[in-house]
Amino acid sequence: MFDGENDIIFNILDVNTEKMVITIAVTRMGKIFVTEYDLKLDKENNLYFQYGVEFTKINVEDFETISD
Repeated sequence: MFDGENDIIFNILDVNTEKMVITIAVTRMGKIFVTEYDLKLDKENNLYFQYGVEFTKINVEDFETISD
C-alpha cells in the first residue's frame, strides 16, 4: 500500500475469526511493528480491517500466500 508518502507492507501473522482480530506485521519507513486490528465483514461477507487515520479498507482476501 502507498499512503501518499511511503510504501507500507503488511504481513499477516494470524487471523482469529472467533475474536474477529487480525495480527499484522507492518513495515513502514524501514521500521517494523506488530499490531492487532479488528476484523470486519463487508456486504459480501469478506473480511477486512481498517488502517491509518483515514481508515483505509484493507481486504484480507487481497493478500497472497508466499512460500519458499
